[in-house]
Amino acid sequence: QVQLVESGGGLVQAGGSLRLSCVASGRTVSNYAMGWFRQAPGKEREFVAGINWSGGSTRYADSVKGRFTISRDNAKNTVYLQMSSLKPEDTAYYYCARCVGMVVRTTEYEYGYWGQGTQVTVSS
Repeated sequence: QVQLVESGGGLVQAGGSLRLSCVASGRTVSNYAMGWFRQAPGKEREFVAGINWSGGSTRYADSVKGRFTISRDNAKNTVYLQMSSLKPEDTAYYYCARCVGMVVRTTEYEYGYWGQGTQVTVSS
């Protein structure tokens, strides 16, 4: 089993920054791609960013491209999401997830383990 725990969420003003962290325990995630998803009230969960097993390849949703950066530290079993130039529409619950394989996927059914999530609220 893999346990994923997110942290770093909070309340920030528009234009501000936050850094989310996702720590994995139980089993290593270093051989798997990892992703960040988010879900806003009344909306479906959506892909935000993903990173392959080595950290050499990343993918982003168009809505966050150029503002968010995903990275990982396999020695620490940790994945990060640096969020900058935040907008009110970024307000959502953010989830970390482990992909079923080594290559980044963008659909949630291709992720087998999920964290509990962390709330990000961006005020205007």
